Amino acid sequence: MAESGHVSNGGTAAEQHVGDAQFVVVANRLPVDKEVLPDGTVRWKRSPGGLVTALEPILRSQTGAWVGWSGIADSVDNPDIEGVDIHAVPLSTREIAEYYEGFSNATLWPLYHDVIVKPEYHREWWNTYVEVNRRFAEATAKAAAHGAIVWVQDYQLQLVPKMLRMLRPDLKIGFFLHIPFPPVELFMQNPWRTEIVEGLLGADLIGFHLPGGAQNFLFLARRLAGQATSKGTVGVRSRFGVVQVGFRTVRVGAFPISIDSGELDQKSRSKEIRRRAAEIREELGNPKTILLGVDRLDYTKGIDVRLKALSELLAEKRIDPEETVMIQLATPSRERVDSYVKMRSGIEQLVGNINGAYSSVGQPIVQYVHRAVPREDLIAFFVAADVMLVTPLRDGMNLVAKEYVACRSDLGGSLVLSEFTGAAAELRTAYQANPYDLDGVKDAIVAAIEQTPHEGRRRMRALRRQVLTHDVAKWAESFLGTLASVSETASDANRGVHLVDGGDVSADRDA
Repeated sequence: MAESGHVSNGGTAAEQHVGDAQFVVVANRLPVDKEVLPDGTVRWKRSPGGLVTALEPILRSQTGAWVGWSGIADSVDNPDIEGVDIHAVPLSTREIAEYYEGFSNATLWPLYHDVIVKPEYHREWWNTYVEVNRRFAEATAKAAAHGAIVWVQDYQLQLVPKMLRMLRPDLKIGFFLHIPFPPVELFMQNPWRTEIVEGLLGADLIGFHLPGGAQNFLFLARRLAGQATSKGTVGVRSRFGVVQVGFRTVRVGAFPISIDSGELDQKSRSKEIRRRAAEIREELGNPKTILLGVDRLDYTKGIDVRLKALSELLAEKRIDPEETVMIQLATPSRERVDSYVKMRSGIEQLVGNINGAYSSVGQPIVQYVHRAVPREDLIAFFVAADVMLVTPLRDGMNLVAKEYVACRSDLGGSLVLSEFTGAAAELRTAYQANPYDLDGVKDAIVAAIEQTPHEGRRRMRALRRQVLTHDVAKWAESFLGTLASVSETASDANRGVHLVDGGDVSADRDA
């Protein structure tokens, strides 16, 4: 049994109030957004997103709770959502700056994304990250019923599993990382590397998008935490790794996340969406080829890669500027962080250079939109686009690629996809390219534009089979089914899996 933990009011875990929720989701953000209307009244609206879509039916089918931050500084609102018990964790302006913008997004985010931008390591950020994670753990401990299932989400809350285990050893705890887990050599930079690995090992099941991330973690559990682990290869939704933590067995696995592909498929077939897609093409002058990029404005997304590729293809006359338009939808993101400000400036300069050199009056080659686009319009853009450009330098999964595929019931269009997305492991008939190889990206774009209708249908049919079969509901079902089946005893859970002692890491290297 884990040792007893202390909460901020001085009470031990045994003395804490136990909640009613049989299933608790713990995420940085609540599943609702606060909207202040012109008359001053407040309205809470459901957040868009695959996680909410996948988990809401499960939350409603039993006594469910969601622990998270509202997104607003010093907010103590607990919005009322039918069927879901909301437990808001308030954050101060300082905590937002240090825990969220600081340690989460200026330390962990770049570290976990191949150090494209140099991570910053500040002790005060780490201390605030620890404190905020503790508050999330305490709120969860109060919300969860005895023996409840708790699912902790993502990199902002990697210490919560261990903290929660100390407060409530009766709970069954899962953790899923929505971004890539880095190679061992990069992770070892982190001054608090051991604390993070031990924090995650508080869970009963730790999920990653890809087997490589799971195997990196197993190596670190041996090296940093000194735990015995399994040696075999981790599979996708199968062949789980095992870490022995005292009398507990922790499973480690790969569970590629997906989207609500059925809903997108249905919406994209509607007359309204088809009509709007036709209008988009007409507004653009009915070009022969529409290229589309849809991204949050982030340095990991490789927006500059596709713009540089387009610029060179135009210069080499491999693409006709009279017949081609590129739309880049870039949702604003982390606009107070210096690296993002510089990146936005660089992208806008590239757009200006391309339009200045190759556009005709009233007909720019690149249509750049730096604002959020309504969901219905986004679906219409997917339907209208001939080539979808997804070129991240590193991405845990990239759901935009899957959304595009789900919207192409006509079997039209083509997908250019970075090899360094999690989606590349599943979407094998896309035109895949190494985003660091500009000539390779250019060749993939030209191949996607020039594919024959027969070849395009063959590729898109295979992509759709994958995306429609493995949707977000199946992802949640797979993870929660595995979590529910985790045995309480080491002997049962290991089932003959050979464990490598945590002290012997010299002979094995998985990352």
